[in-house]
Amino acid sequence: MAQQVRRADVCAVAIADCFRGDGEILANPIGNLPVLGGRLARALHEPRLVMTDGEAHLAGEVHPLGAAPEVVEGWNPYRRMFDVLWNGRRHVMMGASQIDRYGNQNIAAIGPDPDRPARQLIGFRGAPGNTINNPTSYWVPNHGTRVFVEKVDLVCGIGYDRAAELGEVARFHDLRQVITNLAVLDFETPDHRMRLRSVHPGVTVEEVVAATGFELAIPDEVPQTRLPTPDELAAIERLDPGGLRLREVKD
Repeated sequence: MAQQVRRADVCAVAIADCFRGDGEILANPIGNLPVLGGRLARALHEPRLVMTDGEAHLAGEVHPLGAAPEVVEGWNPYRRMFDVLWNGRRHVMMGASQIDRYGNQNIAAIGPDPDRPARQLIGFRGAPGNTINNPTSYWVPNHGTRVFVEKVDLVCGIGYDRAAELGEVARFHDLRQVITNLAVLDFETPDHRMRLRSVHPGVTVEEVVAATGFELAIPDEVPQTRLPTPDELAAIERLDPGGLRLREVKD
């Protein structure tokens, strides 16, 4: 009997594909599904990726979510992470409470007045340095108009329009992809406006458009996000035995 493919599995392999071709850099996905996708990439097609255990060690193996690695190949304390960040040898996948058509991201506060926000979020964190120095992608588990907005209330991670204004300061700026529970998006357009790259199985282009608060660049033909292979499904089950991915994305 064929194994059931869940939406979360499709998202996991889409995230893994986001790291395809990265080679020997630090993959720094944040959150359960991004970490699952990063480990899936290392296990199946990017064996030279370097990944942490989520703490201060470099994992010497591809270990399941929620478990500590049995093999540690290096020490990576907080201060050392900045050396990696500043030299650009890192691909980070962050979240976004808001994101606009050029990839400007907000994770700090919601509301028109940043001094008196309607909702206080986690703060700027590493978003400014990440987006200026490293390849950056985003994971959005709930694709909707409250996240995909015409203008973010506060810019944390900079988008392509602001990077262009900064010039040489942002010469390493490189936004790759935005993976959501509905689709895969990128910025591969002449003006780096967000483009619909693929829709997940069971999702229509019209549903993605309705869930986005700005006009997307939409090709004449929008493919379906690829399904996991049997090897990938087996690896997903091994790496996420507790089904954490299924709590984050529902079918």
